[in-house]
Amino acid sequence: MHRENSRPAARYGLIAVAVLFLALFLVLPLAAVFGEALSKGATAFGSAVTEPDALAAIRLTLLVAGISVPLNIVFGIAAAWAIAKFDFPGKSLLISFIDLPFSVSPVVAGLIYVLLFGAQGWLGPWLRAHDIEIIFAVPGILLATIFVTFPFVARELIPLMSEQGRDDEEASLSLGASGFQTFWRVTLPNIRWGLLYGVLLCNARAMGEFGAVSVVSGHLRGITNTMPLHVEILYNEYNFVAAFAVASLLALLALVTLVLKSIVEWRFDYHRGGAGH
Repeated sequence: MHRENSRPAARYGLIAVAVLFLALFLVLPLAAVFGEALSKGATAFGSAVTEPDALAAIRLTLLVAGISVPLNIVFGIAAAWAIAKFDFPGKSLLISFIDLPFSVSPVVAGLIYVLLFGAQGWLGPWLRAHDIEIIFAVPGILLATIFVTFPFVARELIPLMSEQGRDDEEASLSLGASGFQTFWRVTLPNIRWGLLYGVLLCNARAMGEFGAVSVVSGHLRGITNTMPLHVEILYNEYNFVAAFAVASLLALLALVTLVLKSIVEWRFDYHRGGAGH
């Protein structure tokens, strides 16, 4: 009897701890960001996010995400399809390489690109001789962003496609469908919610990446600064309202991503449940 009475208390205690933790480490910081961003009014906020350097940072962030995310979609689908649908030598090694960005610090990844493509790097003299700029330019930012984000789509699709097996694709091919028709009409509809989930995570990381991009960007104001780097510069200059105004845009992106992620999870679970019945 005592054990039965203690269960609600333990449950409510755990819920209270979780809510308190979220309030302290999620809600309060977000409230502080938006509060500081609007502390001097909407006019100051609008000026901070529309001044030339801020607009350049926003454009560069959107450009980098707009290139890196589609490339990661292609890579993620191809890698997941190969791993889930085929057996080949080196399969486990490929999986390990996909997980590599999760285990390597983004700063280390940036330093690797500097070592390869920097002025004193292995390929630096050749690049300089051919007037090609990678480090401290947009290509370096793209490479660094692609590196830190490429596992997200593949890692969402590999377990999903492995669970689905190969029967549907083999049946489609046996009925005379081409490889592209099989992918478009059979594989893609089966993975669309998992794919969208991976794209959301990949896009959020691409826009919010700081460590690797900071190393390769050179912090050239209005040229190679993404939104996170622009926030750092403004904060170091004690321009807190402008820093938090730009940071609030990233926070809004995170909130929108969270809502879309929840919707996709619900739809994904709904379709899986329907398929199970």
